[in-house]
Amino acid sequence: MTINPSTEGDVSLLETVTPNVVQSIRAFRVPELQAEAIKSGQHFLYAYCLEATTKQQVLGKIASSFGFPKQMCKNFDALSDCLTDLICKAGPQPGFVVVLEQLPNTAKFDKEAREILLDVFRDAAEFWAEKKVAFRVFYSFE
Repeated sequence: MTINPSTEGDVSLLETVTPNVVQSIRAFRVPELQAEAIKSGQHFLYAYCLEATTKQQVLGKIASSFGFPKQMCKNFDALSDCLTDLICKAGPQPGFVVVLEQLPNTAKFDKEAREILLDVFRDAAEFWAEKKVAFRVFYSFE
C-alpha cells in the first residue's frame, strides 16, 4: 500500500481559521482563500477597494463586487441588511469567505470609517454564527 504524501494529513486552510471572524489577511493569499472557498463549497466574495477614496465609493465597490443592488448599499446600515437579511432570505447558505482588499486610508474614509465598516462585517459574522453558517472576513488596508 502506498500513501500519497501530498494528501496525507492535508488540512483545509479554512480549518485553521475560526468560522465566524473578521481579521487581517496577514499571511493569507487571496488565490488560496478563493480556492479553499470553492473546494469547501462556500461563497467567495471579493472587493478590491484601492481606487475608492470616500465612504460612498467603498460601499459602492463592495455592493457591485458582491452583486448587491447598489441602491441598497448607500450606508452602513443598508450594507448590514444586505450581508444578513437579504442573503438569508435567499435560502440556506453554505458559508462565506469574504476578502476586502486595500481598504483606503483617506480623509474621507479614515480610521473611524474603516472601523465602522469592519463592525458591520463583525455583526454579520455574529448573525451567521447564530445560524451555524461560517462567515470569515479577511481585510487589508492601503
